[in-house]
Amino acid sequence: VVVVESPTKAKKIQGFLGDKYKVLASYGHVRDLPPKAGSAAAAGVAGEEEDWYLDWQVLDVARPRMAEIAGAATGAPLLVLATDPDREGEAISWHISQELEKRGVLRKVGGVQRITFTEITKSAVTNALAAGRQVSQPLVDAYRARRALDYLVGFQLSPVLWRKLPGARSAGRVQSVALRLVCEREAAIEAFNPLAYWSIAAMLAPPSRGAAAAAAAAAAGPTAALIRSRLTHADGRRLGGMDIRSQAEAEELARRIQSGPVTVARVVVRQQQRHPGAPFTTSTLQQEASRRLGFSAARTMRVAQQLYEGAGVCTGEGLITYMRTDGVSISAEAVAELRAANAAMFGRGCVPPQPRWYKSRAKNAQEAHEAIRPTRPAAVTPSSLPAALDPDQAALYDLIWRRAVASQMTSAAYDVVSVEFEADGGRLGLRASGRVLRDPGYLRAYNDDEPAEGEEPAPEAEAAGGGEDEGAAARENQGLAAQQLLALQHATRPPPRFTEASLVRALEERGIGRPSTYAPIMTLLQDRGYVCREGRALLPTSLGRVLTSFLEHYFATWVDYDFTSDMEGRLDDVASGKAAWRRVLSAFWGPFQAAVGSMAAIRTTQPPGAPGAAAGPAPQRDPRRCPKCGVGRLVLKPSRYGGFIGCSNFADEALQCDFARPLLPSEGADGGSCVPFNATERLLGSHPDTGQPVYVRLGPYGLYVQAGDAPKKEPKKKKTGFTIQSVTLEAALALLALPRTLGLHPGDGQPVVANTGPFGPYVAHDGVSASL
Repeated sequence: VVVVESPTKAKKIQGFLGDKYKVLASYGHVRDLPPKAGSAAAAGVAGEEEDWYLDWQVLDVARPRMAEIAGAATGAPLLVLATDPDREGEAISWHISQELEKRGVLRKVGGVQRITFTEITKSAVTNALAAGRQVSQPLVDAYRARRALDYLVGFQLSPVLWRKLPGARSAGRVQSVALRLVCEREAAIEAFNPLAYWSIAAMLAPPSRGAAAAAAAAAAGPTAALIRSRLTHADGRRLGGMDIRSQAEAEELARRIQSGPVTVARVVVRQQQRHPGAPFTTSTLQQEASRRLGFSAARTMRVAQQLYEGAGVCTGEGLITYMRTDGVSISAEAVAELRAANAAMFGRGCVPPQPRWYKSRAKNAQEAHEAIRPTRPAAVTPSSLPAALDPDQAALYDLIWRRAVASQMTSAAYDVVSVEFEADGGRLGLRASGRVLRDPGYLRAYNDDEPAEGEEPAPEAEAAGGGEDEGAAARENQGLAAQQLLALQHATRPPPRFTEASLVRALEERGIGRPSTYAPIMTLLQDRGYVCREGRALLPTSLGRVLTSFLEHYFATWVDYDFTSDMEGRLDDVASGKAAWRRVLSAFWGPFQAAVGSMAAIRTTQPPGAPGAAAGPAPQRDPRRCPKCGVGRLVLKPSRYGGFIGCSNFADEALQCDFARPLLPSEGADGGSCVPFNATERLLGSHPDTGQPVYVRLGPYGLYVQAGDAPKKEPKKKKTGFTIQSVTLEAALALLALPRTLGLHPGDGQPVVANTGPFGPYVAHDGVSASL
């Protein structure tokens, strides 16, 4: 009996092994910690370590599958646990064997064997069966520690958030750190002040062309016969990118260049090589699939799983190797196969003399598995893919195939020409450069020469206005004429918002998370309404920002980047047998439990964070003084579906100041807010006449807008045709102004009233209404 995770994988392997084996699917995990108090708890001392009690229970959905596995395994000569070759796969095998032992099935089995393979091919499965082993206890211990940590954080912190921040739940141990990254980036964007600076571009006539030829070429195009250079030195100093800070200074420098001839001071020709990147890891695959294909992390992993299992392939074999990995190396056999395939497809000149070997630079990389590569690169090329593959599968396989093939090809070779010029008697220096591709090398298979999303082109590429002819024709001490001078104004840009791809890269660089967790992190942050997407950009919602501010103030250690990275390192030490999982868990639990216990004394009427805590009397001319009551201070206030800026005297029985305004400027009247899809309440702003907060809320009969905290008996203003994300303050104020008297009927003098109802706007007169 062979047990794997997915039914697709079970069907494929059943075809490889034949009737002597019975292959069953567990459909993922069969046991977990139930979501109740006491599922993970310290249970006294065991030797020198604190013992822990973990109450593993079979999942309801897994009971039929567990019964099927138990029935098939009873009396079988061999039970083979063939789940995925990562920590989660090891845990699933351990859970199955533990549950079978609990049921008394294992003593009725001839033997138990754990096997792993990184590709679903007949040869890989056959080789794995010949190299069986026992379940790895260190990997299981690392899983137990990680799962217990996640349970303790979620189950202990979520109740605190429910009481202190209505509508918030714990984003998770690692997800909270990812949310902090997004919130800090958004805060940096809001605090950014653009600075103006200038650059000088000179369009120089090449020395090989006469004036008439230059004029004719200039008539054909603005830069057709000109070398584009940029000012790099002035009066003995090198100019930085933002050293020219005024238009007057830029115009003066341009005038000095124009005042005399420009001389070629030096010509440098050099060779440049661009080396191929390593085959994909989980994170780099998610990043490139986002950049090139527009896939989310979850979509990338879903399609990669299908390719791994061989979906749509009539041969039954998987198309790629295991896709949850942080390793960049591949086996010697796979390298030899790639080199042979490259020689056949591109010629022996594209194969380097020696194989290329790669090593990961990611922090805390385990490199326990191979990089992601095609299982049969020569036989299954992008042009010979099975017709049954859908467009997503074909596009992702093409990306994986090209990256893996390129990793064992020669480097791309360029000729780089750099020309330095002097002007104004040598007091000004200019530079032009160009790059010419001489040998494409690996670019034949995989072109990564394009700037990534959010990146600026390389300086050489910007300056290369002419081409190799103009640069090569320049000779030292030759004179050129400045045909055109451009004083270009620029402005500094704020840091770009995170995309899923760049957030995965930031987490990996900090050593936070693991290949199997990146996609779930992105999904959870969006599903819980902490982050939303605007195009590909990730924006924190007001709820996400309130949560981050709360955690940074009261649980700073546990959302610290270094602490989270170090915890990942400790869990890796457990997986490698260097640390005891109970000791790691106990070291975390003591301080965390104390921090959770201290929250009982915290009042939500005095919340932390921006724009500040309400503590003590407001100083004179305090910018945070409440503009309505003049006594309280503006503080961050939690609400059921986010946060807003409110008065600290909101709960004061004597004052009860209800001043409120949106937390984010973009949540005001312009309607450009980022609101979670599951929000049922949103603060739009303040009424200009009364100062009352204006909300849009979702009630049992649809959306309505409301000014202030109206009594329940007061009718609410309903409006169809809007979404909670699209309602603006202006629209809300217009609805709150209804019913509105338009005038008196000329026939009987009775008022004609405009109003809105469940079926839209209408006018009414003397008991008769007409829809608009």
